[in-house]
Amino acid sequence: MLVIRPIRESDYASLYQIACESGIGFTSLPVNEELLRSKITRAVRSFSRRAHKPGAESYLMVMEDTESGDVVGTCGIEACVGLTDAFYHYHVGQVVHSSRELKIHNMVETLTLCNDYTGAAELCTLFLRESHRKGLAGRLLSRSRMLLMAEHPELFGAPVIAEMRGVSDEHGRSPFWQWLEQHFFSMDFPTADYLTGIGQKVFIAELMPKYPIYVNLLSKAAQEVIGRVHEKTQPALQLLKTEGFRCKGYVDIFDAGPTVEAELSQIRSVRSSQRRHALLAEVDKGSLYMIANTQLAQYRCTLVEAVLDDETGAIVISPEVADVLCVKQGDPLRVLAVK
Repeated sequence: MLVIRPIRESDYASLYQIACESGIGFTSLPVNEELLRSKITRAVRSFSRRAHKPGAESYLMVMEDTESGDVVGTCGIEACVGLTDAFYHYHVGQVVHSSRELKIHNMVETLTLCNDYTGAAELCTLFLRESHRKGLAGRLLSRSRMLLMAEHPELFGAPVIAEMRGVSDEHGRSPFWQWLEQHFFSMDFPTADYLTGIGQKVFIAELMPKYPIYVNLLSKAAQEVIGRVHEKTQPALQLLKTEGFRCKGYVDIFDAGPTVEAELSQIRSVRSSQRRHALLAEVDKGSLYMIANTQLAQYRCTLVEAVLDDETGAIVISPEVADVLCVKQGDPLRVLAVK
């Protein structure tokens, strides 16, 4: 059985391995022992204390295979971005150059550096190891965050965003960054990506062009990848689209990958999930449900067959599942039907 739970200090070795496997462009997990340990400590602290409003909390979780005890994936939520470090994006806009007398009308796309998403909650750090990229494991990993947010909406800022990994090759070369590197930065994409991942962002303000960039002045290769995602990110993007996330014209400043957003109350899994209480019994044949407990420090979420009893308002789960979810008879659960 696969279960999502808060990360622990003992998960460091697994998180380090995931960071190595995730590759260049996965900014939120740089291969840096001090930073990874700091991320774990921050997450442990966030889950253990009960915040009263969105703040600098980070809810990093892992997917564990209960049969082997192996950590096979990770996902996280930043409660409120941009409170301690500037949170940069490019906004894709337009300017018009027009002369009525000459009958000339040209519309040009621009990229303007901004901090418009300051205060938003961010879905982040989603990575599933190759061995488990099958079936519904990816959906469980991604949507487990939404059930947590549905149960504790007061902990998260608005809107909810997700930065999608942009186009880069197997060597970590980004066509978009190559143009910026040539004209402004003089450092390669892996270096810029790593510095951002470890929190050293001051170089962005120091070296990034201060005025809007005219897209038609970029190289053709750079223009073609604006708003596009890495091939390995396509499934994650598609899943978020089915949840109601949309791109509102913001892209990453390094690889130009799109940032998508949605209001928490309008996310499909949030709207469709229900509160039920647990009824423990053997389940012979049921339907597939994503089920989470309603706790924070001991949050658990899994995907199992269960039976919904509309007359009693209960969800029938086996004692084994109850143990995995850390619940007992009558405890509240958040339930999402999986089609």
